[in-house]
Amino acid sequence: MFEFLHYALRFFQKNISLALAAAAFAVLVAYQTQDEDRTWAIYKADAESTSYAPLSQINTTNVHQLQPTWTFTLNDMKAGSRAGNSECNPIIIDGVMYATSAKHLVYAVDAGTGRQIWAFDPFEGAEGGGVSRGVTYWENGDDKRILVTGGDVLFALNAQTGQPIPTFGRDGKVSMNVGLRDDPETISVIPTSPGIVYKDLLIMGAEVSELYGAQPGYIRAYNCVTGKLEWTFHTIPLPGEPGYETWPKDAYKYAGGVNDWAGMSLDVKRGIVFLALGSPSYDFYGADRKGSNLYGNSVVALHAATGKYIWHYQLVHHDLWDYDLPAPPNLVTVQRAGNNVDAVAQVTKHGFVFVFNRETGEPLFPIEERKVPASNIPGEEAWPTQPFPLKPKPFARQWMTEEDLTHYSDAGRDSIVKKFRSMRYEGLFTPPDLKGTLMLPGTRGGAEWGGAAYDPTTSVLFVKSNDSPEIQSMKKVDAEKEAKDQTIFEQGKTIYMTYCVACHGKDKNGDEPNYPSLVGLKNRMTREAALDKIKKGGGKMPAFASVVKGKEKGIIAFLYEREQNSSKVTKMETGQTKAGAEKYLNLTAYGHFRDPDGNPALRPPWGTLNAINLTTGEYEWQIPLGNNERLQAKDSPETGQEGSAGPIVTAGGLIFISGTNDKKLRAIDKQTGKVLWQTLLPGVANATACTYMHRGKQYVALSVGGNKENPSGSIMAFKLP
Repeated sequence: MFEFLHYALRFFQKNISLALAAAAFAVLVAYQTQDEDRTWAIYKADAESTSYAPLSQINTTNVHQLQPTWTFTLNDMKAGSRAGNSECNPIIIDGVMYATSAKHLVYAVDAGTGRQIWAFDPFEGAEGGGVSRGVTYWENGDDKRILVTGGDVLFALNAQTGQPIPTFGRDGKVSMNVGLRDDPETISVIPTSPGIVYKDLLIMGAEVSELYGAQPGYIRAYNCVTGKLEWTFHTIPLPGEPGYETWPKDAYKYAGGVNDWAGMSLDVKRGIVFLALGSPSYDFYGADRKGSNLYGNSVVALHAATGKYIWHYQLVHHDLWDYDLPAPPNLVTVQRAGNNVDAVAQVTKHGFVFVFNRETGEPLFPIEERKVPASNIPGEEAWPTQPFPLKPKPFARQWMTEEDLTHYSDAGRDSIVKKFRSMRYEGLFTPPDLKGTLMLPGTRGGAEWGGAAYDPTTSVLFVKSNDSPEIQSMKKVDAEKEAKDQTIFEQGKTIYMTYCVACHGKDKNGDEPNYPSLVGLKNRMTREAALDKIKKGGGKMPAFASVVKGKEKGIIAFLYEREQNSSKVTKMETGQTKAGAEKYLNLTAYGHFRDPDGNPALRPPWGTLNAINLTTGEYEWQIPLGNNERLQAKDSPETGQEGSAGPIVTAGGLIFISGTNDKKLRAIDKQTGKVLWQTLLPGVANATACTYMHRGKQYVALSVGGNKENPSGSIMAFKLP
């Protein structure tokens, strides 16, 4: 095409004025640009969530020449703020890139230069923030819209100006709190991943609390033109709906979770939307939700036009491990008996790939229901079996012994061996226990929200995996008893030591970059902003609205060190659960199993990249991804590192992936797993990259987190010289 443009320009230059030639060339380039710049127009590249781009200008022979071409520096966070963690996967429409920042503002920038076109603040100057993995685009003729959430509000923006479209909802916005189970004035439901468009419908999931009193994660479809709620799928079934019998009879009134927070996939031709649903709440104790708990931890297929159920497959029964389905299903095509079969591949936190026929839900590889350990906690009834696919083999480690424990010092080794021996551990599905249990791969293990990339030319699935063991420490909680004779400050300390200490530490120093330090919080955030964040959650932090209800003064007094003049507590409310039900909490949820010096207790690698042939179910290769040089043994392979961002794959034979704490963006040969190019970024790029064509050039771009000098972070683009 561009050879044609070259000769066309020469012709015009010889026969008409240079001005007319330039104008004609601009029109032709604009036409070609419009055609090409839809390469990455949807979150994770396309409706099928493949993270695949059919682009080959950047390839295995020239990727070593890749260099930065522009940087869009964000400046929407105050100086001195904690470095922002952007998880946005930008989309590109006709030469314009649309993205969100770590603070959750929306930007349109020129895809060729990084020049800002417009910006939109959904919080109108307020604190803002929270996880945002991107935006959704919809068009009908000249009506072009960006659909994006800010907090618990859905906005429709004019794609050219960034202004809210007043005829959408009320003044351009729709409350996501409306249409769930409870009073919209008392709840907060915050989507973290973009919705997906089917015709004139925007289909949305949401992030809900993972604690007692959580909202149900209903799937909802909104009219892209009016904002009207068109259909709802009850992920916790109501009486008379399929799956209702897998819960206690009144569970639909109080049970929560079972939400699609990671995104979904769409078969446009068949009109089927595929969900990846999370666990029921509370994550680690389910005495008030006895049963298998459909549609928790299930792949679900719905008619996209109506939300009507087609099929499901539950990958974890009665989840007690927070093994949410962490990423959108990949829509793939595999060969069976010489025929192409359209399928759905779902990666999981516990390290499996499940593959199903797209139309029927029939497994394409055998799945066994195997007996797993029973629970010892009073009231709990762990499900007696769990599904194990026979192929592909797990891509994450699911078993460890004392031989797998690290030895950075004699004292450290002795400590973790003693801890290991003290816990209950019977493998992958060891249920939570009062004596403590070990989890592997763990709640941050296996696949994460970046999900997998699928190469349709080879039927190979590429998935980033984490091996991150953690300890479950269960404790019975009696909030009223613990509150007796406490001051408001002491009440806040009790809340903190119960719900917050696992991530932020006894000394409030946190565990950067995953869990921020709360030391000196009063110098960085107003009390009102902190309380709003506690209630609504954000990032890895769940919403604690039900926990702090009626105790707001206590938690603020503790966090802001206002011990003086603290009066006595008169009453302490608790989150909603089944009437009379006991509460147990995992006091070390989402933490790491480490030695006393903070070193990982499990031998490396801690992160890998895997290539799995979905036709055969066999591995093409596996490599460590990321490196901790301080902990890398001499003459040993790289350590691998945890990371949540996913890979992308191109027709040029390349995988691009970031997300590890060594701040690297890497280009990897998709056939061999060999790293062909890497570059050091100014911050951790905990986001999935994108790639696109613009004016005849292929770009690779990604969101980069902030640093001390620039907490807001940036978007960086690379191309060949």
